[in-house]
Amino acid sequence: MRSLLIALSCLLPCAVQAQESERAPLEAQTASGDKVLLHPNGRWEFVDAKKAEAARKVAEEYPENKTRPVEAQGGLFGVGRTIMPGDKDYNRGSLSPKTR
Repeated sequence: MRSLLIALSCLLPCAVQAQESERAPLEAQTASGDKVLLHPNGRWEFVDAKKAEAARKVAEEYPENKTRPVEAQGGLFGVGRTIMPGDKDYNRGSLSPKTR
């Protein structure tokens, strides 16, 4: 019985997360009258494409939004070299003589 309760408690957050991702974004209006979409994950965006593009450009300037690309390798926890695709060391695998 105890293991069943543990298993159910582990699955509950997954079910809630899946339910939130299936919800459609809500339309809302800011205090200044701009229409925005509120997404279930907490993200929001302007409905107007011009305002959305201007906000994206401003957001790119913040340092917390300047992260490494998903395709890059290395840089564990922000420490060390980040290897970008196209670099000679990208995806070279193990260079250990034991694997040859």
